[in-house]
Amino acid sequence: MNITIYAVGKIKEKFYRQAMEEYEKRLGRYCKLKIVEVADEKTPDHASETENRQIKEKEGERLLKQMKDGSFIIALAIQGKKLDSVAFSQKIGTLGLHGVSDIGFVIGGSLGLSDAVLSRADMLLSFSDMTFPHQLMRVILLEQVYRAYRISSGEPYHK
Repeated sequence: MNITIYAVGKIKEKFYRQAMEEYEKRLGRYCKLKIVEVADEKTPDHASETENRQIKEKEGERLLKQMKDGSFIIALAIQGKKLDSVAFSQKIGTLGLHGVSDIGFVIGGSLGLSDAVLSRADMLLSFSDMTFPHQLMRVILLEQVYRAYRISSGEPYHK
């Protein structure tokens, strides 16, 4: 299985990069992982709704240009479906059984994802009703993908 994470912005904090590198290493035995970063837009303080929408649209265009045709795209969005870890593992497994060999996860910038990206997605997934920094979300997503593979392989994992 090929897993691609499409994300807005670069990870600047060393501790996030270290955590991501650890999960990338661990995932190497289960899947081929690729992380694609696109540039983020500067968001001015007290930006108007119009400015926020334009920023999301620019970031969204960059994300859409990177997505492979034929990939099953899962956009991380607060309004998405919530799954526990076992159900998430089963979803990834089911996709593979149905011939999907490329799964792309999309993480937006600080303002979220554009309507165009949400429309392109085959599934919207929410990890929580809470808002997380998009940098931390990458670490959380990698951990959950790793956990999903451990579950589907019948290997131990913390509940």
